[in-house]
Amino acid sequence: MANELAWKKPQREACPGVLMAPLRDPWFVLLLALAVLGVTWTATATTPAAVKLLWHWAPALLRGLGMNIQLSVLAMALGTVLGLFVGALSLSPSSLLRRLARGYVLAFRNAPILVLVYFTTYVFPFELSLASWRVPFPDWIKVVIGLGLPASAIVAEIFRGAIQSIPSAQWEAAQSLAFRRGQIFRMIVLPQCVRRMLPSWMNLYASITMSTSLASLVGVHDLVDTATIASNTVNRTDFTILIYFTLLALFFAYCYPIARWTRHLERRHAHH
Repeated sequence: MANELAWKKPQREACPGVLMAPLRDPWFVLLLALAVLGVTWTATATTPAAVKLLWHWAPALLRGLGMNIQLSVLAMALGTVLGLFVGALSLSPSSLLRRLARGYVLAFRNAPILVLVYFTTYVFPFELSLASWRVPFPDWIKVVIGLGLPASAIVAEIFRGAIQSIPSAQWEAAQSLAFRRGQIFRMIVLPQCVRRMLPSWMNLYASITMSTSLASLVGVHDLVDTATIASNTVNRTDFTILIYFTLLALFFAYCYPIARWTRHLERRHAHH
């Protein structure tokens, strides 16, 4: 009986802590306050005109955010594939391949992203000629390339650093156990590299996502372009201020969880 009471008591004491845990997060409290404010406006029929207009434009803003997410995912996929290839070349026994990889990294890692976006948009053709067919080359694909090139240079450095951080003793121990080089890399080195690369990779993805806002400058209909069109169409100062605050909030709402998860992975990796 005493053991049962001792077991149940911590459970009763832990419940209030679990219930109050979200209230310790300032962002949860802010969202809760906004929800209460929205319910109050609806119940009392006092919703400001700018908020009503924002609600009208909300579907278009979310579609624009979807375009930004699409650009960031594709750019990061392109950057990861190219970066792993260039990173592997930077570890090649051939000094020529290492110099070429190093030159690639230096060129694209130090180039301004806006310049690369303009370069890929206006230097690449607007359509491709394949035999007797003409295939359009849309601007959003050019933006993906413009964002993917600097991402690939950073991924190459992340990959190279992760490989070089593996102690050489692990290679030697695996070789002494008759593992082939491919088996060592696939079964021992690569799993450790993935864990070490993931926080930096996610941090880079958040940065690329924020850089997709540059796409509106070259005619891509993204979130920023949608907000600009809405502001010019409504032509109200209060709505303009509100919609650009909403723009910041949407980017923040997408990138903040990624940043939180990145810090969690970094702490967990530090304990290993």
